[in-house]
Amino acid sequence: MTINRPPLAGVRIIAVEQYGAGPIGTLYLASLGAEILKIESPRDGGDVSRSVGPHFVEGVDPSPGSLFFQGLNHNKKSMTLDLSKAEGRSVLHRLVADRDALASNLRGDVPEKLGITYPQLAPHNSRLVCAHLTAYGRQGERASWPGYDYLMQAEAGYL
Repeated sequence: MTINRPPLAGVRIIAVEQYGAGPIGTLYLASLGAEILKIESPRDGGDVSRSVGPHFVEGVDPSPGSLFFQGLNHNKKSMTLDLSKAEGRSVLHRLVADRDALASNLRGDVPEKLGITYPQLAPHNSRLVCAHLTAYGRQGERASWPGYDYLMQAEAGYL
């Protein structure tokens, strides 16, 4: 009997993500065997989706557990790390040293502020692939605009 190895087994990814689009993308990668380490800010309780209902998961820390959060983040490891501080970025630099990729879905101007762009991380791992999902890009006058599904639908005229 042959046991198939998942296609992304052995791939290690750091995910600086929250809410929907980023977690959905890395969930697919986890389903294909990648190891995902989700980085959450210690401020405001971590990923905002932890506070989105329904809250039916008893005993999940932080309580109450959000089924929305669990649905998007199962098969991932998670840790809190304050990337706005030098100490947090130092830990991140040690983490990226043996990772294959970093994925984020933050507002376009945030990755550079947090030090998670390729030019900022390459000295710690030059083979690291950095992927940033943003609504309005990382440069230009709209880089600081937030983007959620409903905003995109409204702007596109499909709401």
